[in-house]
Amino acid sequence: TPEDREKEKQRKREEVMAQWRIFLIGLFLSLPMMYFMFLDFFKWLPGAIALPPYFGIISLILAIPVQFIIGFRFYRGMWSSLRMKTFNMDSLVAIGTTVAFGYSLFHYLSYINETSSVLGLFGRKIPELYFETSAFLITFVLLGKYLEARAKGRTSEAIQKLLELQAKTARVKRIDSIIDVPVEEVIKGDILVVRPGEKIPVDGEIISGHSAIDESMVTGESIPVDKGPGDIVIGGTLNTLGSFEFVATRVGSETMLAQIVQLIEDAQGSKAHIQAFADRVAAWFVPVVLVIAAVTFIIWYFILGSSLTYSLMAMTSVIVIACPCALGLATPTAIMVGTGKGAEYGILVKGGEPLEAAKSIDTIVFDKTGTITQGKPVVTDVISFSTLSLNEIIEIAGSLEKLSEHPLAQSIFQHAQSHNISPKEVAQFEALPGRGVKGKINEKSYFIGNRRLIADQQLLIPQEVEDRILQMENQGKTVMILADESSILGAVAVADVAKETSKKALEKLRKRGLDLVMITGDNFNTARAIAQEVGINNILSEVLPDEKTREIVKLQKTGKKVAMVGDGINDAPALAQADLGIAMGSGTDIAMETGDIILVKNDLNDVVTALELSEETMGKIKQNLFFALFYNLIGIPIAARAFVSFGLLLNPELAGLAMALSSISVVTNSLLLRTFRPQRRNYLSMAAPIIMILLFTYIFTLFARFSTTMGNMMTTLP
Repeated sequence: TPEDREKEKQRKREEVMAQWRIFLIGLFLSLPMMYFMFLDFFKWLPGAIALPPYFGIISLILAIPVQFIIGFRFYRGMWSSLRMKTFNMDSLVAIGTTVAFGYSLFHYLSYINETSSVLGLFGRKIPELYFETSAFLITFVLLGKYLEARAKGRTSEAIQKLLELQAKTARVKRIDSIIDVPVEEVIKGDILVVRPGEKIPVDGEIISGHSAIDESMVTGESIPVDKGPGDIVIGGTLNTLGSFEFVATRVGSETMLAQIVQLIEDAQGSKAHIQAFADRVAAWFVPVVLVIAAVTFIIWYFILGSSLTYSLMAMTSVIVIACPCALGLATPTAIMVGTGKGAEYGILVKGGEPLEAAKSIDTIVFDKTGTITQGKPVVTDVISFSTLSLNEIIEIAGSLEKLSEHPLAQSIFQHAQSHNISPKEVAQFEALPGRGVKGKINEKSYFIGNRRLIADQQLLIPQEVEDRILQMENQGKTVMILADESSILGAVAVADVAKETSKKALEKLRKRGLDLVMITGDNFNTARAIAQEVGINNILSEVLPDEKTREIVKLQKTGKKVAMVGDGINDAPALAQADLGIAMGSGTDIAMETGDIILVKNDLNDVVTALELSEETMGKIKQNLFFALFYNLIGIPIAARAFVSFGLLLNPELAGLAMALSSISVVTNSLLLRTFRPQRRNYLSMAAPIIMILLFTYIFTLFARFSTTMGNMMTTLP
């Protein structure tokens, strides 16, 4: 129900805010311990002399809630993964932080037992305590969790938007009266009455009356369709002009609207989650790290005969430095920056999955109306078949059409206004559904409409006029014929023309080696005219709304990775079915909700920008993942003290700091996406991995030598 969907939406919002609050609490509790760490190295900071004896007790008090309350989710996640006989990211976090916390707690209790004091003696801190390490690990991972939740974007409201289109009640003829009943009570065979401005309740067939039906919310086509006896009407569409009666043929779950809902639900079933890559890495990474840590302890303690403290420190350093903070932040930070950068250019990306999908796209299917074209009719040709000038043709046509509500009529009136042609007074105006309009100007009768209207007036269309009209119709234009009571005076052609930016944008996409396809419900002539104008060779015309998804599936079955660009509700199932759905910002809400990417500016050039942004963001994610693994590749051997003979030794405290710096570096690398510019190479971003590899190699070496120096200093202290 709508109430349930609103509750789900609210639940998702609260979940994201809860992630943020938990991170802030963890950060608040961890910051004092970070300050204590700085006091070890910068003796000029306030408290460097007075605070060290209190480091231990304060850190323990602050670390307990971080470890066991805020960090409880990681224990729960590890337990779930162990029940499935596997490991995930939570496993490393839980094990690494537990070892660091447990090791520190053991030493703290041992210190209290030996000295009978909970504070450090002689103005010094209690040695071998690394509570800050476990707190930092949990806090940084929580930041990653929050960024991940933000990156996923808002929950789709597509189904709710669709259901809101449906009429709530229907006017049904029962015996000799017309009664209002809930739409759920309409059954097949019922005779329904629809008046101007009302939504059509269910699918059916007109049995009497004429009207123009606005089907744009379903078909995406902007021009209302003239309907009469025998024509099909679709539930959820809008009756704009006349009243009519129709017999219900499909109700409930059988209606086109209900089927579109089902199509969206089916097509949205499975999308690749890029964040799962980190879990797949963790599946083998975690056991390997644990084995390395265990082997490190065994070698140092049992084989080389080192002390228990030394061996445990080496083992703890391995687990701490291997904790996957950088790995966990690699994806969500890049996604957050990438999607934020996209928003600056009017490109709304719903999380990481669309960015991942866009990278592999090789075929793009474009809806015609409102996507390639402007989505509204405009006057393209004004022709005189008489002594009247073109301005006089528009003056008469505009005067008549001013009084009509039909979109084609309004386009003619607006054309007259744009040429500063004022309308004349019209008497005895009459709209003729399915034909056109008529009226008197200066006591003379005029008619403007289609061939049926001309035939009704028993006027013959000369062959040369017919040829010219056919020529324009073959170009996909709708021709309105102007006549008086005795002859054809002229014609006005109206069409939904291509946007100025479409041709250039499609040319850029072709240069990227993409296959371009145009799909539309229009006839072939109309479709071909637009396709030729913008340079598309592959045309799928006269495709019904529920067939668009099938066309996408056909392409996918040939091995194509398909993106769909559209703006109508009829595009929604195809947008969901496609590997990547791109919705135009001028389209219906439902199409935008279903789209993975939304182009706010309604410009196809932004499709090019979206693909470029996808490439850069995915490249940045791969850089981050590589860097996170490289960091472990050089950090773990140093932490295991494999290079101690070269003076390289990394204790858990600096291992934790290195871990923090690695996470910060990943975030910094992601922030380089802010330098993204459409159609420009981002050389700084490209060079970043090399720079960071060199920088981190230097930092690890520096930290290792510093650890060695600290160890030597500790052994010389009295």
